[in-house]
Amino acid sequence: MKFSHKALTTSLIAAGLLFAAGAAQAAATIINPAGTVALGINDEGHLNTSSGSVAVNTGGSTGVAYKFPDGSFNDATAPGCLCEGWGVSAGAVSGSANVNFGAPVNLTVDSFVGVNGGSTATSTVHLTSLPGLTVTQAYSPADNAPGVLFKNVVTIFNGTGVDQTNVKYVRVMDWDVPPTEFNEFVTIKGTATTTLLEESGDNGFASADPLTAYSNSDPACFNSDCTDSGPNDHGAYFRFNFGTLAGVDDPLTLDVDERLATFIIFYGAAGTEDEALAAIGAESIELFSLGQSNGGEISGRPATFIFGFSGVGGVPVVTVPEPASLALLGMGLVGMGAMRRRKHA
Repeated sequence: MKFSHKALTTSLIAAGLLFAAGAAQAAATIINPAGTVALGINDEGHLNTSSGSVAVNTGGSTGVAYKFPDGSFNDATAPGCLCEGWGVSAGAVSGSANVNFGAPVNLTVDSFVGVNGGSTATSTVHLTSLPGLTVTQAYSPADNAPGVLFKNVVTIFNGTGVDQTNVKYVRVMDWDVPPTEFNEFVTIKGTATTTLLEESGDNGFASADPLTAYSNSDPACFNSDCTDSGPNDHGAYFRFNFGTLAGVDDPLTLDVDERLATFIIFYGAAGTEDEALAAIGAESIELFSLGQSNGGEISGRPATFIFGFSGVGGVPVVTVPEPASLALLGMGLVGMGAMRRRKHA
């Protein structure tokens, strides 16, 4: 399939060589320049780590944390189980990483570059039993809403020399939204228009292995949009199918690298639902989940946590047309009253 330009492949290979020769592998907690959102990233690219942890409500780990009005970072994925992870598969071969499920499975780390307190981190791994299939995940503040969101640019590269079919990627997380951890409301939007989405739901305890059967929690959220599901202890699960990644590029399409798939995952939080929706619109996010506390599902206060995707075959769920609003989003200050969601009775 056609996903990106050859220049991207060249830069990825060069970056991989640089990283391999560089710093030793070490997980890191990164913080956006505004000092409002922190992510804890493991060597394999999944979240929830104790390295440099800043969260006060987790027992020592950070996953996705937001600075509350009292100045403390509170986390929405690390309380209770460290349930956040990803997996990739090609044909009948898969690999995955999720702290809750123990050691990463069939993944070998090629490089990890990131430091505690920095704002970027990059993980590159390959399938241990299929060394040419590489996954790079590059975390940095989002382009248009850096005060609210981090972006994770994911690139799956087929360097095996032969076609790899049914290439899939899963990302899953258990929302534990403060201050009512284990008892939150979950929203999922964008399922109907995201063409690469194969299966989705709100079971945050599911395996990240794309070849493992998925079992859902709330039937209303299974392969469909849902609003304010809960209150319950649940999360979000998304599995994508990128089809076939070529082993060798077609010489007739020299401007396209058919060996790779690339897309973006977003993580973050805002002080209200309006601000969260504005950030989602600013980044043209096509598919997302919101996590809100029990009692915060209407206003989104004290924090609305965000997990979203772009470049997965969908269309933006929320539109933000005003350039002035985009500028304010860099500081996480804008609201969008017109974007209020219809609440369940």
